[in-house]
Amino acid sequence: MRHSLALSIGPVSFRVGSAWPGPVRSLASLYGDYPKPEGGVCDFTVRLEAEKPWRRWLRPSVAISGDYMLPDATPLSLAHGLLAAEMGMNLQMALGQKRFLLLHAATAERGGRAVILTGESGAGKSTLAALLGERGWRLMGDEFALLDLGTGMLFPFPRAISLKNGAIDVMEREAGEARFGPVLENTPKGRIRHLRPRPEAVARMQEPASPALILFPRFGPERAIRPVGAAEVFVRLTQASTNYVALGSRAFDSLAALVAACPSVAIDYPDTDTAVGLVEELWRGLGS
Repeated sequence: MRHSLALSIGPVSFRVGSAWPGPVRSLASLYGDYPKPEGGVCDFTVRLEAEKPWRRWLRPSVAISGDYMLPDATPLSLAHGLLAAEMGMNLQMALGQKRFLLLHAATAERGGRAVILTGESGAGKSTLAALLGERGWRLMGDEFALLDLGTGMLFPFPRAISLKNGAIDVMEREAGEARFGPVLENTPKGRIRHLRPRPEAVARMQEPASPALILFPRFGPERAIRPVGAAEVFVRLTQASTNYVALGSRAFDSLAALVAACPSVAIDYPDTDTAVGLVEELWRGLGS
């Protein structure tokens, strides 16, 4: 590809190539302090190519491909090239990752232990994880939780946090402007802006943590805490995994051990301060 960038995010490395310079420039700005892969060898390759040869110049249209791809994926406009790069990295992980059990979840660490935040899209997990990362926790990841199949430890994957619509305003009041990417208007998911994690999260992204608490957050309703039974947690986490079926019995064993080891709670909250307060309350309840 004419333009490319290689970077490591926790235990995974990517090479992102593009037919246009803009997406790579935006990606390099967002991930400027992330390390390069050792030896230049990457785990996954992402390609941002013109949907048709003439669409490189005429109404540019970005098709996402790479080592793994979805042939029927809808192309994005060049104005959304950064989003295309992020989606490409997600796609490679979802279809190609075999070392870790992937959970569509955010993770944050304190004192060597981690909380897992998972739930349906729009439940508020990304915003809550971003807030924790600004308020005394180490953000380990937003898009994927990486559960090691051998040790049961959670490995960091601190990608830039994809904030949508109202969550952008919330986090702009919390974090400095220098850590934000450009505002992407009129994307398939509305208004999007990416937030780079705090420097500590990047500096410590080779440090795993032991899972200690599983939370199912939901933004909107009045404050509430509800325990979730182990069987329901197990089923919901299999549904939140992109590679559970592909990994077979190893995934079953790892997920069963995770559910057995961690208390699981559903929380409802009407605002962000209530959400952070609930997490802190439940965390104190775990003891030392």
